[in-house]
Amino acid sequence: MRRSSEEKAETRRQIVKTAGRMIRGKGLAETGVAEVMAEAGLTHGGFYRHFASKEDLAAAAVEAGFAHMRARLAAITAKAPPGKGLEALIDTYLSEAHRDQPQHGCVMASIGMEVQRAGGVIQAAYEDGIAKLLALFTEHVQAASRRQQEDRAQAVLSVLVGGLLLARALKHDAAESQRALQNAKLAALRLAEG
Repeated sequence: MRRSSEEKAETRRQIVKTAGRMIRGKGLAETGVAEVMAEAGLTHGGFYRHFASKEDLAAAAVEAGFAHMRARLAAITAKAPPGKGLEALIDTYLSEAHRDQPQHGCVMASIGMEVQRAGGVIQAAYEDGIAKLLALFTEHVQAASRRQQEDRAQAVLSVLVGGLLLARALKHDAAESQRALQNAKLAALRLAEG
């Protein structure tokens, strides 16, 4: 019996991971349950053993996507020299690799506009993910008060997401796309300093 529950949990993780990658790569509306299950190597009929609806799956994928991003960024800051954690976060977020692989990147930059229309459990998971990501950024921003740290972290994250989206939109012109990444890095660092 225990083995069966472990297998079920592993299958659920695989479905969530696959859905997350597909949602970030194609969007919420373009990602269907049958497609996710096929990509995960499972039958469509098995979906309801793990999730009540597509919305429940999407919420779990959003939550897992944010958790993965936070863990990745926390590992990067842990390796950064003292006082350089925020710079490491900015460089990683505004990298060419992140620009070119949305299916493996930040949920905010991939499905932000769609989440507003999705509402419900997806919106709740998205808002919770943003709050936790902002907390990570806040830890690495220097300011006179906690409120200033939070405000600067929010401004920095806004520039990062916007800069990444602009760089992706300009991808047909490699020089302009790269310029968008560099300008966003400079703006984010200035905002962090106040």
